[in-house]
Amino acid sequence: MSENVLIAGVGMVPFTKPGAGPSYLEMGVDAVRMALADAGIGYEQLQMAFAGYVYGDTSCGQGVLYRVGRTAIPVFNVNNACATGSSALYLARAAVQSGQVDCALALGFEQMQPGATRSNFPDRPIPRGDVLPIQDQLCGDAGEIPRNLVTFGGAGREHMRRYGTRMSTFAAIRAKASRHAANNPLALFRKIVTTEDVMQDQVMWEGVMTRMMACPPTCGAAAAVVCSPAFARRHGLRTDVAILAQAMVTDPAESFEPPTMKGFVGAYMAQRAARAVYEEAGVDPRDISVVELHDCFAHNELLSYESLGLCPEGGGEQFVLDGDNTYAGRVVTNPSGGLLCKGHPLGATGLAQCYELTQQLRGTAAKRQVEGAQLALQHNLGLGGACVVTLYGRA
Repeated sequence: MSENVLIAGVGMVPFTKPGAGPSYLEMGVDAVRMALADAGIGYEQLQMAFAGYVYGDTSCGQGVLYRVGRTAIPVFNVNNACATGSSALYLARAAVQSGQVDCALALGFEQMQPGATRSNFPDRPIPRGDVLPIQDQLCGDAGEIPRNLVTFGGAGREHMRRYGTRMSTFAAIRAKASRHAANNPLALFRKIVTTEDVMQDQVMWEGVMTRMMACPPTCGAAAAVVCSPAFARRHGLRTDVAILAQAMVTDPAESFEPPTMKGFVGAYMAQRAARAVYEEAGVDPRDISVVELHDCFAHNELLSYESLGLCPEGGGEQFVLDGDNTYAGRVVTNPSGGLLCKGHPLGATGLAQCYELTQQLRGTAAKRQVEGAQLALQHNLGLGGACVVTLYGRA
């Protein structure tokens, strides 16, 4: 139990717009084969697999994995909202850490449809229905805007009203994401835009958000092979990247009481998970040089800086203005381009973050490389709710 679980191999396919790429079956198979090749093992050496997706029929994980091999291993299908990919990784790591298996696979994939996310089951209650009155109470003036946009835009507006944060700061976050994504061949949007470009884009909520401040619906897949140090030594696998600490939390009481949009979008989940990880690993947020965080909206990236302890509460805007969220700053956030530019295929996002941070710690991120990266933090959030924070380090 004392040894850290290793990231033996990772794989990821280029993310695409809905309808522009292959099916989830093909994407998932490619990601798994890439991760196995990166690890240097065959499918027959996997002892357990966890497959994450949100929009799909039952047993999609088997549908993908049977195309790689049929070895009778346990396959668990995981659905945990936008934190699905990192939840699959959490379970794979736990299986290895506990000694249940020596080598496991975490896989995430998503084949999304165009437009705002929505329920596939309109004939039954939605899971968050009991707390939706909070959003209606705090953001009832938003008008006819897609609910997710109101959710995260409302949290950003709350920050603006409390701390004087300007809409242009959220635009600067999106512009930063574009500069990072320009160096990522797997990202969906690679065109560099300026803060002014973002501000002049189509207005989605007057004074709060333009279209480019929201991540796009995306299709994609990513995978990771995790193993024990003993397994790695026995099979001659790489041992350079390890999971040093990991925490998964759901909503605490303060997410909804007293009612705030900050709580509603999971800031307190992120705060609790991050603190647990720092305590487990014995590190300080200032020790971390690179972060992949859940920037489903530019507003949530700023809120996450504060929840993860990267800057003081209320200090998000100054953190951006000082350039502390990018290269030559304090901590490079989303060198991949993040959800805003890399894309957000729900089930794959957490494992795409793992892919990026593994490359960073290996020193193989090419033009995206964060110099001297030794500790890397991952934050993957799903409303409903779930938040997984993972700390990686060079083993």
